[in-house]
Amino acid sequence: MRVTIGLAQLYPKLADVKANLQKHLDFIQQADEQGVDLLIFPELSLTGYQVQDLVPEVAVRATRDDETFRALLDASQQMDIMVGFVHEDKRQRFYTAAAYLSRGECLHIHHKIYLPTYAMFDEGRYFDQGESIRAFDTRFGRVGMLICEDFWHVSPPYVLWQDGADMLLFQSASPSRGLDAGDRLSGSRWVELVNQAYGSMFTNYIIHCNRVGYEDGKNFWGGSSIVDPDGEFVVRGHYFDEKLIVQSIDVNQLHRTRARLPLLRDERPEIVQRELGRILHPQS
Repeated sequence: MRVTIGLAQLYPKLADVKANLQKHLDFIQQADEQGVDLLIFPELSLTGYQVQDLVPEVAVRATRDDETFRALLDASQQMDIMVGFVHEDKRQRFYTAAAYLSRGECLHIHHKIYLPTYAMFDEGRYFDQGESIRAFDTRFGRVGMLICEDFWHVSPPYVLWQDGADMLLFQSASPSRGLDAGDRLSGSRWVELVNQAYGSMFTNYIIHCNRVGYEDGKNFWGGSSIVDPDGEFVVRGHYFDEKLIVQSIDVNQLHRTRARLPLLRDERPEIVQRELGRILHPQS
């Protein structure tokens, strides 16, 4: 089976949900014209990253009663969509969130687990932490979603792998952080190496969409990409430019790679569970 993936590497307008919703709908129309089956947007694509004290004003309720969310649900009749937004729950808690929409329904919402609150980042001041890591079923197979800092920690991708996800969908608002020894952005180098490592270790597809543009002195580099189960780039997107990147993937590559390299078959999660129990509860 082949699935055509769209990476909507956009430049959202800070705190303007209405304008960003229209940009999402424009990208969805463009993706539909190119036969996209699954369209991935970046982290906080509906709001921009530096929302800070505006979090309650830009938050979205994940129901049909919310005008913004309803428009995206209706748009998902054309293709499956992963969108980034500020999620307000029933008790007025606010999360950095990703929603997976398909055929007018919301199949899953992931709340960002790890909130960077160091150096240039201050997310812990404005958002609540997510509390679960779950894979879920789609018409393209079982997938998992993570948001930016989540995939700097090996445990969330590992949990999703063990929960049956064969495609890991990553969205981010990753800023540039200078050059490495050559002329490559050091921030992009770190992310790309991590994505390739996960593709190789988990023999999964790694699908990553990063935003572009500027906010409050931060520059976001884009470079959205897809890594195959052999750890090789299928596509590596343009840096800095707002762009729709379209690429088909062959889901049968999972079978071919795992027949050659049975890492999933030979994994021993029961040992991980036992040893983590020993580490976390040394007196037990």
